[in-house]
Amino acid sequence: MSAKPVQVAVRTLQTTRNAARGALLWGYEQRLTRAVKAHGKLPRHLGLILDGNRRFARAAGLQRELGHSFGAEKAHEVLQWCLELGIPAATIWVLSTDNTSREPHELAHILSLLEQEARKLATDPRIHANRVRVRAIGQHADFPPAVLVALRELEERTAHYDGMRLNIAVGYGGREEIVDAVKTHLERQAQAGLSLAEVAAGLSPEHISAHLYAADIPDPDFIIRTSGEIRLSGFMLWQSVYSEFYFCDVYWPGFRRVDFLRALRDFQGRDRRFGR
Repeated sequence: MSAKPVQVAVRTLQTTRNAARGALLWGYEQRLTRAVKAHGKLPRHLGLILDGNRRFARAAGLQRELGHSFGAEKAHEVLQWCLELGIPAATIWVLSTDNTSREPHELAHILSLLEQEARKLATDPRIHANRVRVRAIGQHADFPPAVLVALRELEERTAHYDGMRLNIAVGYGGREEIVDAVKTHLERQAQAGLSLAEVAAGLSPEHISAHLYAADIPDPDFIIRTSGEIRLSGFMLWQSVYSEFYFCDVYWPGFRRVDFLRALRDFQGRDRRFGR
């Protein structure tokens, strides 16, 4: 037999195997979907640490900027999955305060993507059909003006919605959030005429909670981090005291719906005792 027919046969076999794997994965995903929906318990507030964009690009032999671009597209997919399941609130961590010290060209690309995605969300039919209220949380003062305008317009267009709550954490750090909350509390107490001693004597955890960036929604009850790293890296430090955590080995751009469903099924099997 000549080499060409052998090559054709091998390619045909590979195509058949790939199709079979795809069919099996699809069937498994459908079973997972039914099981998650049948159980009924879903997070009231889902936290997502989007990690692994650069490593995904490196592993695929791509420029690191493409890793961030693929990561942005994946965020749109995951938003759709949350909407389909009826998850009430989600916070996605896109850019940390530590990330802002990255090489200028990479940071400029990330911020350009942020502007682009904010403008895309502002006109996304899914956002308006599902009345999703979107808010950017973090420290943004040093962002380029065009990015700030895009984020502000997105928030303004969705400010009156009463559906799912979507927080985009950019320029975000958990320690910085707590410091900002303390500063706000102190400023307001000073405006009310209280002395520092009086403020210190009356200070309670509720005072800090009241001034966090997303104080009007429940604390995250489930946090997923991709890329295999097993740490929070400062994500919602104050709010995550009783959160359940799930660490997934896959890089963020490669995060599949089946990975998402597996995480939710794991959450549904946990017994949350809140210290009791």
